[in-house]
Amino acid sequence: HTPKKILLFKMKVVVALVSALVASASAFAPAKTAKTSVSTSMSFESELGAQAPLEFWDPLRLLDDADQAKFDRLRYVEIKH
Repeated sequence: HTPKKILLFKMKVVVALVSALVASASAFAPAKTAKTSVSTSMSFESELGAQAPLEFWDPLRLLDDADQAKFDRLRYVEIKH
């Protein structure tokens, strides 16, 4: 083996190790999260069960265009079941 080939091999090993270290370090970096806001026609933030850190949480968006009667009905069904 020539010294040039040995040097090239060593450089490849170093590059592979450095890229493995960078990849493993990025796995522990904090994830970037986007702030989202939910706009509803009524404000249910003061209802029972809306508490930090989620506040009022409606992931299925059942209450996007809901009035107080629909909210009360869904709350009744939730408590019943």
